[in-house]
Amino acid sequence: MTAPFSVMLFAAGMGTRMAPLTADRPKPLICVAGRALLDHALDLTDVPQVGRRVVNVHYKAGMVRAHLAGRDVAISAEDPLLETGGGLRHALPILGAGPVMTLNTDAVWHGPNPLTQLAAAWQPKMEALLLLVPPAQVAGHVGKGDFAIAPDGRLTRAPAQIYTGAQIMRTDRLGDVPQDAFSLNLIWNEMAQRGGLYGISYDGRWCDVGRPDCIPLAEQMLQAPDV
Repeated sequence: MTAPFSVMLFAAGMGTRMAPLTADRPKPLICVAGRALLDHALDLTDVPQVGRRVVNVHYKAGMVRAHLAGRDVAISAEDPLLETGGGLRHALPILGAGPVMTLNTDAVWHGPNPLTQLAAAWQPKMEALLLLVPPAQVAGHVGKGDFAIAPDGRLTRAPAQIYTGAQIMRTDRLGDVPQDAFSLNLIWNEMAQRGGLYGISYDGRWCDVGRPDCIPLAEQMLQAPDV
């Protein structure tokens, strides 16, 4: 890479799967091992490969704004909710041109920094590079998997490895989508058809913290010996 990537941290969702804990706070401010999920995610961005940081907000946005006050983090406010694709497009004036990283805030990691791993693997020929994890290295996730990685690194839809919520992607195609709110899955499917969707496997362990019962699983993983 020649310059740091801007990173979009998704933090605007309603957190319905995390109820009742989200009755009085947004999901990114729920604590795991004594720290907010959003802070766990922001820790990952404190590396040379990351430049500008943007957090999107919607549900209980004032609480997220207050939590981030005084930090070098920009806010992208959404009203109404725009989903992942629409939210990323809405934030592009802040993120800037060029490929960007995106990171979900409802997960914790144990092992190498995932953003560093992505930056090291990024190549100009790629339209997007998704970080996946084998099921044996996952906690808290319900599902059979999202993608299979071919020998050349290209991705196809298959119940094999699980998408972790971390990626690098080019954003020039986002403007082609007519609707305001849309999922990044729409863009990924088009990239896959063109042969531009790539993936790599994460070298550590990952926990999806989408439900209250996932919190003790995440804390147990964080306390485990280094992998």
